[in-house]
Amino acid sequence: MAKEFFQPLSVLVRLRGIAQAEDEPRGRPRSSRLRSSSRRQGWQGVIEVASGQPLDQFLDSRLFKPLGMVDTGFWVPPDKLARLVDPPAGATMQPDRDVTKPTTLFAGAGLVSTAADYLQFCRMLLNGGGLDGVRILSPATVRQMTTDSLPPDIHFTGTMGPQGGATFGLGFGIRSDAASSWVPGSVGSFSWSGLWGTYFWVDPAEQMIAIQLIHVATGYDQFTRAFRNLTYGALRVPDQGIPLAAMPPDPARLAAYSGTYRFRSTSARDRQEPREFGGLGLEIKTQNGGVRVVSPIQNAPAAKAGVMADDLITHLDSEATQDKSMTEVLDKMRGPVNTSIRLTIVRKGQNQPIELAIVRAPIQMAGAYLQVAVKSGKLQVEASGARPVLDFEKGCTDHGGADGEQ
Repeated sequence: MAKEFFQPLSVLVRLRGIAQAEDEPRGRPRSSRLRSSSRRQGWQGVIEVASGQPLDQFLDSRLFKPLGMVDTGFWVPPDKLARLVDPPAGATMQPDRDVTKPTTLFAGAGLVSTAADYLQFCRMLLNGGGLDGVRILSPATVRQMTTDSLPPDIHFTGTMGPQGGATFGLGFGIRSDAASSWVPGSVGSFSWSGLWGTYFWVDPAEQMIAIQLIHVATGYDQFTRAFRNLTYGALRVPDQGIPLAAMPPDPARLAAYSGTYRFRSTSARDRQEPREFGGLGLEIKTQNGGVRVVSPIQNAPAAKAGVMADDLITHLDSEATQDKSMTEVLDKMRGPVNTSIRLTIVRKGQNQPIELAIVRAPIQMAGAYLQVAVKSGKLQVEASGARPVLDFEKGCTDHGGADGEQ
């Protein structure tokens, strides 16, 4: 039997009249975000008092059953346990989050669901609060949930805010600016994530829903970004009407296409031009509680200083990176241009840690690089860079084709 229950997920319910701006993360330091989580637990009490039902019964009667979400709840009944996906290797689960038996109810997280059920939830949101003749939320409530609700002077960290082309509504993270966004998608697309890499987004302009249900203890950002980049990279631009026969297998003509092409945007529908910031020029991921270098950006300060892919960054200015969030690490790495930061690196094959002092410089996130060359009378195309989203089948066609690899 296929395993299809993923946990824990976050199904966001906002009752009209009780949702407040302070209920959502404000982009402030961690202590503020923790207080926000406490407010969500406070709304659980409001829901239970107003409805006269425990939270699980309220969600079941007002959301899950009306939408036909037959496999969603805070725990998995015995007859369905064979379908529950195991926790990922290395992950820890608090005793009160054991979903194999009745457990503690949380307003902000803890649900178990399937792709089919979660699709119903997302379809309801895409349709403005209703689905198949059932009204869950009013269109006005959905607009409040998916519209920027933060004051203009709010302090952001990480990739949220104007520098990241993203903001918060009364329920979701929202892509607010195409030019500076770190991810492709339409302005107005909204998203949220759960534990261990569970993630979804809805793009009203494209009438598209995307759901990622994976169980990865750490480093799941790499899968989320690839999923989103590949999704929008697959959307075609209008056909330009150029027939395949327009490129004859003439090596002299093919040579004109040789060179390196840089694509800053990974979307076929808009142009992303992320704003510059003072930084080191590193693609990183969190792994086993530490910070691992995915790749240094070409000609950026880190690359020039000798930082290499797969290096483990253990300290930033003598402050340990162990168990820090990605946002905390990025905030520490970034700073005013021409200021310096000291990195302590552990590298395979080196017995002693490496100390590097690096001066921050203006950084603009790299996209994908295509290296095009003529080989044996054919175009050879290789994609590389931080986001190599283009994929070519090996081989060639009668008109010259492509013989490359991702």
